[in-house]
Amino acid sequence: MPSYLLRRSAFLVLSLAVALIVIFVLLRLLPGDPANALLSVDATPEQIAAARAQVGSDQPLLQQFATWAGQLVRFDLGDSFISGRSVGEEIGARMAITIPLTLLAFGLALLVSLVVGITAAVKSDRWYGVALSGFSQLGVAVPVFWVGVVLVWIFALQLGLLPSGGFPRRDWRDPADALRSLTLPVITIAIVMSASLSRYVRSATLDVLGSDYLRTARAGGAGRTEALLRHGVRNGAVPVIAVLGIELSTTLLGAVVVESVFTLPGLGSMLLTGIQQHDFANIQGVLVVSTLFVLLVGFAADIVQRLVDPRLRTSVSGNR
Repeated sequence: MPSYLLRRSAFLVLSLAVALIVIFVLLRLLPGDPANALLSVDATPEQIAAARAQVGSDQPLLQQFATWAGQLVRFDLGDSFISGRSVGEEIGARMAITIPLTLLAFGLALLVSLVVGITAAVKSDRWYGVALSGFSQLGVAVPVFWVGVVLVWIFALQLGLLPSGGFPRRDWRDPADALRSLTLPVITIAIVMSASLSRYVRSATLDVLGSDYLRTARAGGAGRTEALLRHGVRNGAVPVIAVLGIELSTTLLGAVVVESVFTLPGLGSMLLTGIQQHDFANIQGVLVVSTLFVLLVGFAADIVQRLVDPRLRTSVSGNR
């Protein structure tokens, strides 16, 4: 396992390096110069040259990348072209909204999907088991922004129970008010995510229910629930863990849409504003942080899978 961790960590670093190159190249392929964000329509050639020197776009691409990579090694994401504020500080402030939104939605979706998926599998011969499976299929097809709009119309506009959007000016200094503002966005994401997750949970549970080792446990006198909990949970969890990692990453990336619907000042709105203003520093910063988050989640899911299933650790040892 230690040698595997070392190899997996090296692969993580290599993947991040490749991702950084892709981010840098793709942004430079976009039309327009980054310096245009600082210029007016009637800018003089001298002003254009000064702006390009300020943002570094007058340098060769290789030198631009080397400068940017050097900043990243020092954990410096640069400064915004528009506001001049540190990108790292801005992302830190935005993550105080995006990370709680992501984790709360993920936790709620996980809880719902476990209940729905296991019930749909164990009670697949009952009408409500079939109904739960049907609702899961329907939920996957529903766009997340449509769910958000419907929830706003019901709970904010019609019932007046929750705010339709925005975030308190005092941020988390008033936790109750902050959580109230995140309630509808969290439920929106959780509904769509749980619909997808419950299908995987149902499939994994059905595989466990049809396995030989579970039938052996039942033959030994264990009840269905006891056999499932004692012998089936660990085996059924292995494929679900990989899906959980993907869904957690997707939740963070999908926050762009949800934060737009609910006007939340998180990473998603920062990315959209950066694109609208051609602020390359902000765009690069958000993409780097998002990419790192996705890679770390995948790394963690891979490690957890091997901790849960000893067979994977055996296969790693046998491949050395």
